[in-house]
Amino acid sequence: MVRRAGRRGPIPASGAQPAAAGAGAGRGGRGAAQVDQHRQGLAPALVRHPPGWLRSRLLQDPPPPQPRRLVAARAGGRRAQADRPARVRRRRPPHWARASQDRLRNRMHAEGLGEEVIRDCEQIVHSEFSQYSIQMKQRCEEYLSFLGSLPQQLEVLNAEDTTHSIKPECSCSGLGKFSESSNTESSDDAGAQELDELSDEDEYNFCDTRQSFSDSAASPVLRMKCSNSSNNHKSVESRSSNGNNVLVPSKRRTKLPEPVEKEKGVSLWSMIKDNVGKDLTRVCLPVYFNEPISSLQKCFEDLEYSHLLDRAHDFGLKGNSLMRTLCVAAFAASGYASSDGRPCKPFNPLLGETYEADYPEKGLRFFSEKVSHHPMVMACHCEGRGWKFWGESNVKSKFWGQTIQLDPVGVLTLQFDDGETFKWSKVTTTINNIIIGRLYCHHHGTMTITGNKQYSCKLTFKQQSFLERNPRQVQGFVEDMSGTRVAALTGKWDESMYYTVTQDIPGVNSSAGATLLWEKNEPPSNPTRYNLSSFAITLNELTPNLKEKLPPTDSRLRPDQRHLENGEYDKANSEKLRLETRQRMARKMQDNGWKPRWFDRDAEDGTFRYTGGYWDAREEGTWDGCRDIFGELSSNRTCTSVDI
Repeated sequence: MVRRAGRRGPIPASGAQPAAAGAGAGRGGRGAAQVDQHRQGLAPALVRHPPGWLRSRLLQDPPPPQPRRLVAARAGGRRAQADRPARVRRRRPPHWARASQDRLRNRMHAEGLGEEVIRDCEQIVHSEFSQYSIQMKQRCEEYLSFLGSLPQQLEVLNAEDTTHSIKPECSCSGLGKFSESSNTESSDDAGAQELDELSDEDEYNFCDTRQSFSDSAASPVLRMKCSNSSNNHKSVESRSSNGNNVLVPSKRRTKLPEPVEKEKGVSLWSMIKDNVGKDLTRVCLPVYFNEPISSLQKCFEDLEYSHLLDRAHDFGLKGNSLMRTLCVAAFAASGYASSDGRPCKPFNPLLGETYEADYPEKGLRFFSEKVSHHPMVMACHCEGRGWKFWGESNVKSKFWGQTIQLDPVGVLTLQFDDGETFKWSKVTTTINNIIIGRLYCHHHGTMTITGNKQYSCKLTFKQQSFLERNPRQVQGFVEDMSGTRVAALTGKWDESMYYTVTQDIPGVNSSAGATLLWEKNEPPSNPTRYNLSSFAITLNELTPNLKEKLPPTDSRLRPDQRHLENGEYDKANSEKLRLETRQRMARKMQDNGWKPRWFDRDAEDGTFRYTGGYWDAREEGTWDGCRDIFGELSSNRTCTSVDI
């Protein structure tokens, strides 16, 4: 072996490989075997692991255009076809993948590489970048093809939606808009919609019907679970006055009306900026920031999972006080499930405004009233299957720039027919990104559920941090009168709750692991921008038969809220401004001795308690003392207690 000047490695002598030497005589004394050796060794290594100087040159300076290689050797050429296969003509690499030949060549010459090896290295690098460019181009073409097909797919979807929506849904003409005189569907339209929903949900109805018509010997827990599940059920279990279970047909709506107008977005920051220096209490925020329900209806939304209280009542009848306490704890946590992803706020009720909810399929009656304007206090009362629930809602707010902290004030009370009572207060709610960013809320704090008999419970809502990987956690435990922890609870307030029994309790399986106690219902099939649940969609429904029985103070009759639900945004804004102007007189009327119609303050604890008589007045159709609080107010006289 000999070593030639300017070469980095030894190469065989000319006599060692005569064929290769003879064939490569025209290549500066180097045979084809040596060229292949460099191509398979050093050059690919430069491509796979390029040094810093080569990598920088590949990414920065584009090379000048290179001459194309010939497919085969010319007659009398400088290389033989037998030594290497014919070269395939390659496309010039894109401008961003070209390397500067001058500096690259100088560097490779300094490393002792020959001209042919340098060309091979350049060709290999260009080939690699060309393949990468081809792949990127194919991906871009696929992406552009996908974008080009989107309009056709949207047209197909719109055509399908139009086909399904070509049915009488409104009480007006076939133009698809709602008339002002009627905000609900007619009886024929409701029947047509019900038939369509039945045909679309045959599978679900089959399962629910099989459970609802199960043997009477089935466990009451299963019957309660069937009778209090999704609102889409067409027949659910209820109880008659004599205690027997009957099937009450449900005809509640499953979606909101189609909007009449196109909604215009409003920036909260622009509202604040345009009202700097003004009295914000006199600034009317547009209805864009509201959802089509009031705070009184929001109170009833906390009872969406009232079947947990029905189960708690049945467990108590069997003497299982622990499971009753666990169901009450799950019910207290489930009230926050509907707050997930709700970007808008409910309407603030007027002084004296009321709301009723009669849900025989759930076996409960609910009633609420705004009993104070400053501070704003709402009282509610609900009667279920073997239990009563009442309380008042008062919130103290703190504004921290980007966040608003809401601290609830008030006690919620649950009483069963056997005398067992539970009391608790809600935890703190923080609304984040008020001005900039995606609006969201989280709940944090400790909720203590105090029982008057054997067990009590404590739930901790974990505060969410910026880097929290597992947010919305709820953990708690149940303890007896001696302070011994007998069960543990864990879960998320927007998903589900599980329990684990830690002590041997008669009638409770302590060997089982974590057992599902409550799970959030599925979202509606017709979502809106308000992100209302299937249960919340039914709260503001107003049918002709119901309208005849409601008092003039019911939230369903509030004009701005009704216009917002129908998508009549200009009318909603004008009505909201009119009602808020009238409502500013309410504090003066409250100071002059105004009192709520259906609630009175308890002398013992100072809370508002339901005085009774509402459902009797509803049955008789006499609303003495209930004034038209949503009507026009004459401008030539001051507001009196009669007007409010």
